[in-house]
Amino acid sequence: MTTNLWVVVPALNEAENLVVVVPAIVSELTLMGVDGHVLVVDDGSTDKTREVVADLAERHREVELISLGRNQGKATALKHGFERAVDAGAEVVVMMDADGQDDPAELPLLVARLEDGADLVTGARNEGRNDRFVKRNTSKVYNGATAMLSGVPGKDFNSGFKVMRAEVARQAAPMMYGELHRYLTVIAHWFGFRTAEVTVQHHERLHGKSKYGLARFWRGFVDLLTVRFLMSYESRPSHLFSGLGLASLAGGGLILSWLLVEKVSGQAIGGRPALIAGVVLALGGLQLVLFGLLAELVVYSRHRDRRA
Repeated sequence: MTTNLWVVVPALNEAENLVVVVPAIVSELTLMGVDGHVLVVDDGSTDKTREVVADLAERHREVELISLGRNQGKATALKHGFERAVDAGAEVVVMMDADGQDDPAELPLLVARLEDGADLVTGARNEGRNDRFVKRNTSKVYNGATAMLSGVPGKDFNSGFKVMRAEVARQAAPMMYGELHRYLTVIAHWFGFRTAEVTVQHHERLHGKSKYGLARFWRGFVDLLTVRFLMSYESRPSHLFSGLGLASLAGGGLILSWLLVEKVSGQAIGGRPALIAGVVLALGGLQLVLFGLLAELVVYSRHRDRRA
């Protein structure tokens, strides 16, 4: 059984929920017989979140608070939480939402799967998840697109209930910015860790309103493209940019060669749209090739500095 387990709970205006959620987590950690800690990361709340957690910390030695001062996003809150847990010697790091929809009683199931050989385990919400119709169905589209584009098996990438080994949290922490926390499973898989899912119950939010909106859905897809790019081209950016550039350069070259033949045969080419297209493709392709080479220089310099 794991001896040092940290539960990281990012919170934004969740004072009413934390009064219930944090003691429930503490109780479950006691039942599990682990050296448990609950770290609430206040992401710039404007309600009484800090006061509530400070009071809970006085009553429960396992509770700790980090306050970011201003709202920086869930990913940044998790980054600070992961770093604090790893620095404190955590063997296992758990992330849970503060709204009460994740059940602390499911923790032993996820930890057991971790002990069976997985490095990161996601609490996959069951089909009866308690969310609005729009959120449930956009999540299905999102999860399907994530599995298809990333090649990582899974049905609920966006679940905020995850258990991971400390090494996963340590390596993933630098990637926690923007909305990339949604792709923690993909990032862990990318680093070579073994990922798994365990079906868990999903409850209704205790109090307040969900922070989810359609804007986050579209931002999530943009971040998915970012993750896919990093997974495929982080160490070889010229393969993408120079490849596109050479294709564009070749297309422009063919058009200009054809126009040259036309010009030599006595045809007027000055007013043809093809001339503009050929020049744009050729110059654009040349710029992409040069950009790819510059990107390779940046990657080379980074690796050289690491070796030094």
